[in-house]
Amino acid sequence: MYPRRLSKVINIGLVQVGGRSPISVQSMTKTDTRDAAATIRQIRELEDRGCEIIRVAVPDSQAAGTLTKIKRGINIPLIADIHFDHHLALKALSAGVDGLRLNPGNISEASKVSEIVKVAKERQTPIRIGVNAGSLPPPAVSGQTIPQRMVATAMRHIKLLEDLNFDLIKVSLKAFDVPTAIEAYQDIAVKIPYPLHLGITEAGTPRAGVIRSAAGIGTLLYLGIGDTIRVSLTTTPHEEVAAGYDILKSLNLRERGPILVSCPTCGRCEADVIVLAEQVEKMLQKTSKSLRVAVMGCVVNGPGEAKDADIGIACGKGKAILFKKGKQLAVVAENEILVRLMREIEEM
Repeated sequence: MYPRRLSKVINIGLVQVGGRSPISVQSMTKTDTRDAAATIRQIRELEDRGCEIIRVAVPDSQAAGTLTKIKRGINIPLIADIHFDHHLALKALSAGVDGLRLNPGNISEASKVSEIVKVAKERQTPIRIGVNAGSLPPPAVSGQTIPQRMVATAMRHIKLLEDLNFDLIKVSLKAFDVPTAIEAYQDIAVKIPYPLHLGITEAGTPRAGVIRSAAGIGTLLYLGIGDTIRVSLTTTPHEEVAAGYDILKSLNLRERGPILVSCPTCGRCEADVIVLAEQVEKMLQKTSKSLRVAVMGCVVNGPGEAKDADIGIACGKGKAILFKKGKQLAVVAENEILVRLMREIEEM
């Protein structure tokens, strides 16, 4: 792991972002923001799953009109996602949101940005400059690559905010193409002091989207770049939160919830480890305890991995050895493995 890039610290509501603060996990609601009750309900569900900052789309005045109610009904910071109409940003600020996301690709006029910044400065509300490869303004210089255009767009907007004496800034440079996003983030990371929000945009459905996000976000985090993350998936937002924590846990950057270690299985297995691992994974979703749980299936790596876990099983024919904190606890019959394993986890 490379040393983490130290950025300016800003506060999104009660969540500190940047510096040495924990890398926060964000998501975005999939509800119609105009339906305040449904949006609040989804956000509360995300809170239970560990979401630390939530963003909502604000496509029109009706959606902006629900933000006060939504803000009052949730416990995590609320960010308003604004495009095209700067008046929606002003309404969102009046509603008391904790942050704004502005897209320089569709709100770039200095006069409009100045109006937003004036109110944001009075309220000490941070602004994320959210550059997206799919909505870039026309290039100012011919011959630039997409990453270069993304960075140039962000830098122009940063200067616009800085010229207005505003520095509560967070930046994102998202693209679907992983190498494009990585190159853009690496480039801007050495140019600015502000915290960076990481994401691979339009990453896709869960299987492919998690892989693309892990490749892009994980690479940048390993390089020490990034202060907040959002995994963008075409599915329910709680899957985004779970994937975000899995990426952070895989790099030993955050601990939340269990880690399941399971063997891929092969011809040496004498038990149905695939089914057992799936059952254990499903049951582990009910706990937020930070545990390493191993489900192993043969004599090669099974005992060692099971011993190294907080709790683990090494399966054999018709039975399994149960390990807890490195010590053999019991030999369990195959039909009792799942119940005994989960009982021990609950007791821990």
